[in-house]
Amino acid sequence: MGGAGVLLLLLAGAGVGVAWRPPKGKCPLSCSCSKDSALCEGSPDLPESFSPTLLSLSLVRTGVTQLKAGSFLRVPTLHLLLFTSNSFSVIEDDAFAGLSHLQYLFIEDNEIGSISKNALRGLRSLTHLSLANNHLETLPRFLFRGLETLTHVDLRGNPFQCDCRVLWLLQWMATVNASVGTGACAGPAALAHMQLRHLDPKTFKCRAIELSWFQTVEESALGVETFSYQGEPHIVLAQPFAGRCLILTWDYSLQRFQPEEELSAPSVVSCKPLVLGLRLFVLAARLWGGSQLWARPSPGLRLAPTQALAPRRLLRPNDAELLWLDGQPCFVVADASKAGSTTLLCQDGPGFYPRQSLHAWHRDTDAEALELDGRPHLLLASASQRPVLFHWLGGRFERRTDIPEAEDVYATRHFQAGGDVFLCLTRYIGDSMVMRWDGSMFRLLQQLPSRGAHVFQPLLIARDQLAILGSDFAFSQVFRLEPDKGLLEPLQELGPPALVAPRAFAHITMAGRRFLFAACFKGPTQIYQHHELDLSA
Repeated sequence: MGGAGVLLLLLAGAGVGVAWRPPKGKCPLSCSCSKDSALCEGSPDLPESFSPTLLSLSLVRTGVTQLKAGSFLRVPTLHLLLFTSNSFSVIEDDAFAGLSHLQYLFIEDNEIGSISKNALRGLRSLTHLSLANNHLETLPRFLFRGLETLTHVDLRGNPFQCDCRVLWLLQWMATVNASVGTGACAGPAALAHMQLRHLDPKTFKCRAIELSWFQTVEESALGVETFSYQGEPHIVLAQPFAGRCLILTWDYSLQRFQPEEELSAPSVVSCKPLVLGLRLFVLAARLWGGSQLWARPSPGLRLAPTQALAPRRLLRPNDAELLWLDGQPCFVVADASKAGSTTLLCQDGPGFYPRQSLHAWHRDTDAEALELDGRPHLLLASASQRPVLFHWLGGRFERRTDIPEAEDVYATRHFQAGGDVFLCLTRYIGDSMVMRWDGSMFRLLQQLPSRGAHVFQPLLIARDQLAILGSDFAFSQVFRLEPDKGLLEPLQELGPPALVAPRAFAHITMAGRRFLFAACFKGPTQIYQHHELDLSA
């Protein structure tokens, strides 16, 4: 005898009658009734003409196809409601509305495949609930919300799919003050036949992210940087063909990014911002015509050129980075010409002046500032040799080591995770690489196919350490660092629209929303919005 049958006998002994005598005019033809109980078997539909003081109702093998909202409003005094071997497959929201005294609800051996999340709403006296032996593969989140009096729940005999959809149930089971019979998983294959109560919620990975297109900024760009000025986030794009550094900010009325100011900079390759209190500086590194420093001395004023930067050393700049040395702001500009040299420029009075020439004659393509072992370091990639690592020693950069097994590296970018320092190395031909610092040098950790790549950019967005591998010949690929493995795993491709020759990526949080900017050399800049998806919902 099932749990519901045992309970009916107990109720009979407690005075809830099960000897069926039909009171005149109050019992449907398909039912057997006593003073306060009714058993309906084979009814073609849900009976309506019950006594308003009915305490117990059992529906067996009826023709009911669904339980709609308010199905039992005519019997508000029910204490027990049982459904067995019926053909209905759906229970709608508020199906049991008005049954505030119901204590026992048994819905067993039916064909229920889905139940609405608010189906049990209002059952504030419910102590025993059985959904055993149905066709339920999952249960909606918050199904049991408001059922504070539950002491027994039976979910056995259902083909539960033990994926992210049952995560909330596992979490609820760990906190509820009730005995819960759950049965075993029907899938996925790796968890088939495992008891739900043995599953560990911590092993479920039910949070996903997605980058979806949001906006296009016309004109191509080689670089993109973010900065905050007067508490307001800004973006600056290096647009060589438009001959400008374009500063964007958020338009709160249009809910889009809009131009705020532009700086004339023909053949610009990098626009590097620096905020010092109320002052804003932008270094515009240009292929031709000399690099310049622009400055805004205070809010309300426009940026204006204030200084030509090392015209005899910076002949063909390719990249610019900001770093702090001994508490002093400095720029390092990587120069890709044979006659010029990568140059460290540090603040001295109102301007920035050469402090040190680095790596002359090596045609450097990229500079990356990072901290290792508590000291400033500088990594230079060049067209002529493997990347070289310098460390700050005695007021200047000294060569420390190079990066082994890293030929033909175009650019390097670093990130930190779990106390380790990682390096993303971009290669146009061959595989791009991920390396990890071991205390003395960077060691190869992972290789990723990357034909036609000019950028391999790590970005920390919300809780996710991402890395984006841009390609001139294929879709740009987004990877996410899996902490358990310590490796980058594919997440998604960027597009549509497809990126055309991407060269730089940056992210910014604006009005509570997270955005990714993708600067493209042969197409417009594309902006994507970062979404977090809860797969357990």
